[in-house]
Amino acid sequence: MEPSIRLSIEHSIAVILLNRPDKLNSFNREMALLLQDTLRQCKSDEVRCVLITGAGKGFCAGQDLSEIVDPDGPGMARILAEHYNPIVVAIRDLKKPVVAAVNGVAAGAGANLALCCDIVLATKSASFIQAFSKIGLIPDSGGTFFLPRLIGSQKASALMMLGDKISAEDAERMGMIYKYFEDSVFRDEVEKITKTLSNLPTTGLAYTKKALQLSESNTLLEQLGNEDKLQQKAASTEDFREGVQAFLEKRPPAFKGK
Repeated sequence: MEPSIRLSIEHSIAVILLNRPDKLNSFNREMALLLQDTLRQCKSDEVRCVLITGAGKGFCAGQDLSEIVDPDGPGMARILAEHYNPIVVAIRDLKKPVVAAVNGVAAGAGANLALCCDIVLATKSASFIQAFSKIGLIPDSGGTFFLPRLIGSQKASALMMLGDKISAEDAERMGMIYKYFEDSVFRDEVEKITKTLSNLPTTGLAYTKKALQLSESNTLLEQLGNEDKLQQKAASTEDFREGVQAFLEKRPPAFKGK
């Protein structure tokens, strides 16, 4: 039996495959804990970019509901506290870019798993659904945090309450995702973007990620102070020195991620 999460690392890119295609990659406990372990492995210096995508026709349909109704299952409190919340925190804390390649339906916690990533790409045939209201639940996995910040509170409220199915085209138009691509070229376009990210100054990207997260709750003056501190750290890296030298010498930089 194949593992529900598969990890491959090549050319400094860690590809995490959600691998329950017969269940549209919906999560059970084993899969959630395995993803947490896999994200921990991605802290390695060998990895400079992380890509999360789904096997088969879907990205992730969210929670496997059969586990919720199982009287011997973990129960809702443990599912949030031990499954999804640690996954979201791990992705946000990872000091390198995390890309979601949404290759099909992303529903419920699956949609919010994608939205917590740094960059979201999608096939034209993909869709995003805040499916929680359909079964009497509220959006979780950081959805109520990320979605209104991406598209505004009015649209987020409507999408979460009505449970509308949003196409990749509409998701890009409203700023929910970065880009969508025709299905036929999706794999190639994702590869181009992740390869670009893996060749950029990894530490500098980590500081950018941190600055963006701090901006979510800071005043302008507080954020200017954080930019000052993080910029000084970035200016002390080997990659900054290489970038400046390459510019002066009119050659492509060779960043090492340090």
